[in-house]
Amino acid sequence: MGNCCRSPAAVAREDVKSNFSGHDHNRKDAGAGKKVPITVLTDVAKENIEEKYLVDRELGRGEFGVTYLCIDRDSRELLACKSISKRKLRTAVDIEDVRREVAIMKHLPRSSSIVTFREACEDDNAVHLVMELCEGGELFDRIVARGHYTERAAAEVTRTIMEVVQLCHKHGVIHRDLKPENFLFANKKENSPLKAIDFGLSIFFKPGERFSEIVGSPYYMAPEVLKRNYGPEIDIWSAGVILYILLCGVPPFWAESEQGVAQAIIRGIIDFKRDPWPSISESAKSLVRQMLEPDPKIRLTAKQVLEHPWLQNAKKAPNVPLGDVVKSRLKQFSMMNRFKRKALRVIAEFLSIEEVEDVKEMFKKIDTDNDGIVSIEELKAGLHNFGSQLIESEVQTLVEAIDTNGKGTLDCGEFIAVSLHLQRMANDEHIRKAFSYFDKDGNGYIEPDELRDALMEDGADDCTDVANDIFHEVDTDKDGRISYDEFAAMMRTGTDWRKASRHYSRGRFNSLSVKLMKDGSLNLGE
Repeated sequence: MGNCCRSPAAVAREDVKSNFSGHDHNRKDAGAGKKVPITVLTDVAKENIEEKYLVDRELGRGEFGVTYLCIDRDSRELLACKSISKRKLRTAVDIEDVRREVAIMKHLPRSSSIVTFREACEDDNAVHLVMELCEGGELFDRIVARGHYTERAAAEVTRTIMEVVQLCHKHGVIHRDLKPENFLFANKKENSPLKAIDFGLSIFFKPGERFSEIVGSPYYMAPEVLKRNYGPEIDIWSAGVILYILLCGVPPFWAESEQGVAQAIIRGIIDFKRDPWPSISESAKSLVRQMLEPDPKIRLTAKQVLEHPWLQNAKKAPNVPLGDVVKSRLKQFSMMNRFKRKALRVIAEFLSIEEVEDVKEMFKKIDTDNDGIVSIEELKAGLHNFGSQLIESEVQTLVEAIDTNGKGTLDCGEFIAVSLHLQRMANDEHIRKAFSYFDKDGNGYIEPDELRDALMEDGADDCTDVANDIFHEVDTDKDGRISYDEFAAMMRTGTDWRKASRHYSRGRFNSLSVKLMKDGSLNLGE
């Protein structure tokens, strides 16, 4: 909590023990045979960050970056530093993402709604983004902690989010990853400003320009992203999803599987019947409808959203509490994320050097012509010849990752990244190890107190009610405890939708999009 700029969603690929990826981007010096570290930022002199800043404790962890508290040695100002390990920049796309994130943060003007960027530094091991420290916690946590939560409060949050969107679009930037986790409060005061903190997936655009790359977080993904033809309108949709969640506590498009969620998004049917919608103002509902308009051509622009009567008259919006059901849903939503993130982090820690070496060995065997890349033909033949344990759908994911990366091949780093993601989610042994972590007494079940203690380890306050809510959802046979099968089912259903990993997005979401195109789902809303 309290960290600034946790790159997309809070947990992600851990460093996989630093074993292999350092080799992918170090070129050899022809003369001495030494490895020369890559340069990511061409306009920044290499320097040791410790000379300017005292780097303190870890605040949060994202897919590529670990965010630390840091202190300016001259002014003693407290700041946040997102350090992006070069070992994790496995592909040219990864490097380009970092360059673009820095360029966008420098390009956007100062705003009270966007974290202030101080500078970028680079040394041999990492790129460091130094910026304002946000200590006020995540959006949902603040809402849940408040005495009462109202439509008026939701309107104030929505206004801030839309001001960020308008500023981005005005300066030729699509955010592409708007979600509650990417908004933190600057401080712990009641009237603290809310700030957007992460531009890791943002991109520059020109009027009329269209994009096809599938990125972002699935709950918040616009239908045209899945259809691979989109522009800045996707940010309005994502903000509309956040508004829906702010008003009722659950996402508007929900299913037990990633394909189900995608189809719900394409269908675009919004439920206004569940509590508390019957008591929410018609003005709020009309704004939600217009932001979640499936046709991007008639969806409201950022300017139109900000001019909508509900936001124009935010101070007149009902100040009646939306009720405990919304607060408990919001709390459960963010804590369920935390439970899964914790499990994924545990799994990541079990990935041994040997496992990574095994994947590298498999790559070498499959790469029969020793050219450092694997084609579809080599992959299929190799997996068949070496008796791979991957099931058909996982092989298909690897194949489609090759199909959709534009090159028709995977290099060693890409192969390892995709393989490890598949292993991590498909490998029973990994899920069993994570289960054992929560099952402290080793009796084969996770009890409510064990779940509560695990959630409290991450700094959450009393988690009894939330642990009970999560328990209710995961304990499908209602025997008061979570069995291994129930835990594994939770990890596998919707996990890809809850953790935002770019490699996973580019592999899984692309292949999902291909699948939806083939089965006709993408035409559902038309």
